[in-house]
Amino acid sequence: MLGKILSISMLVFIGITFPIFYLGAVIIWLLTYHLDAHLRLLHYYTCFWASTYTWIMPTWRIKIDGREKCRKGATYVIVSNHQSQLDILVNFRLFLFYKIVSKSEMFRVPFMGWNMRLNRYIELVRGNKDGVRKMMEDCEKALAESNSVFIYPEGTRSPDGEIKDFKLGAFILAKKAQVPILPIVLTNTGKALPKWKMESSGIHRMKERVLDEIPYEKFAKLSVEETAALVRGFMIAELARLNAEVKNDGLVKSPSHR
Repeated sequence: MLGKILSISMLVFIGITFPIFYLGAVIIWLLTYHLDAHLRLLHYYTCFWASTYTWIMPTWRIKIDGREKCRKGATYVIVSNHQSQLDILVNFRLFLFYKIVSKSEMFRVPFMGWNMRLNRYIELVRGNKDGVRKMMEDCEKALAESNSVFIYPEGTRSPDGEIKDFKLGAFILAKKAQVPILPIVLTNTGKALPKWKMESSGIHRMKERVLDEIPYEKFAKLSVEETAALVRGFMIAELARLNAEVKNDGLVKSPSHR
């Protein structure tokens, strides 16, 4: 019962705050559009907007490691595994500047989707060759303008939390633009926010870790497929470590193990 009340309260809070946060985004956009070509301030405001919902949820415990590995001013192709829609909110908590690639349906969500368009985030029409081509062109343009690009290379959420095969778009972009790849791994978000459900009962411990960047020189002579396999291997190994850490944290913090 308490879990249902918490879930409903969270949804009500989201419904109330979406238009308020969006109004703030519009004001920032109007005031900075001609002064901030990359829309950095608007993006950092969006990071705050998204992070708010993870900060106030009392059943979510999120730990993020490795922020210091993100070089200030560097342009990356950023890749992350994908377990839940919650991943997007958790990744915004990095307060790292990027243009995220997201499916077209998200751009149609009132207030949130409208803010994504203000930020000039990159839209992907899935299952459409022209849509994929346009997405790649938009990513190339963003990278050429020194904007990092954030992509979930699995293409969709993993149903079991394991890292699935990668689509090659992110790695084509990194090789073409000759920019480093920044891998990010997170775990347990799928249990905290499963598809079509907000799981609010019990404590959900989640971890996110920024891995060492992979410089262009390390994959310059590799094929796109080999580059994807290299990055996926690093991320699979890190996911195993994160899962073990989350499990140990739960044992240590459980009342029965004090």
